[in-house]
Amino acid sequence: MPVFSVTGDIDPFLHVSLAKGEKIYCESDAMVMMETNLELKGKMTGGLGAALMRTFANGESFFQQHVEALRGDGDCLLSPTLPGAVRVLDVGAQQYMISDGAFVAASSGVELKVRTQSLGNALFARSGGFFITETAGSGQLAVSGFGAMSELDVLPGKDVVIDNAHVVCWDNRLQYEISITTGSSGGFLGNLINSQTSGEGMVLKFSGTGKILICSRNRAAFLAWTQSKPA
Repeated sequence: MPVFSVTGDIDPFLHVSLAKGEKIYCESDAMVMMETNLELKGKMTGGLGAALMRTFANGESFFQQHVEALRGDGDCLLSPTLPGAVRVLDVGAQQYMISDGAFVAASSGVELKVRTQSLGNALFARSGGFFITETAGSGQLAVSGFGAMSELDVLPGKDVVIDNAHVVCWDNRLQYEISITTGSSGGFLGNLINSQTSGEGMVLKFSGTGKILICSRNRAAFLAWTQSKPA
């Protein structure tokens, strides 16, 4: 099985060691360096429908990069699009939900599936209402977060609420609800007003038992801040 490791302290690389015949796939433009025993190709992962769903629902590339050790063992270095931390997760006994733009790379035994939910439920019932990527299979998965990354443990009776833009991925055993506010009452209009006045957008409430990876920076807020500054 390919071996994933993180190298570097600030904006690290993902280092992957492959034995002859092994292969991985990663986000488009993630490859920084590879040894000559490796071959790089652009492919649709999971067929046309799956590629379209990932592109329009989760902002991932239509064609992903596939790296294969055809001529012998070899190493490569990968890098996420945004600056920040990289974390390697073992997939198999445990599966994960991945937020938009968090995927970096995975071994060929890991499959990414897109789950759809009702938008109406998100707005009016405070649950569901967004597209999310879920892992299947077994192998290693690398995810990235904008800025620093931290791990939270959710336990029964200790639910947590996290701004949607700061969630990287989470244990698929966790129950979750999406809302436009951290409040528990007030109806749709009240929640909408509270969301605007508090400065929060969509939030996720998690319960059950499992772990969540969060990042310190909000990509949308950062982009809005940079665009508001004079040239």
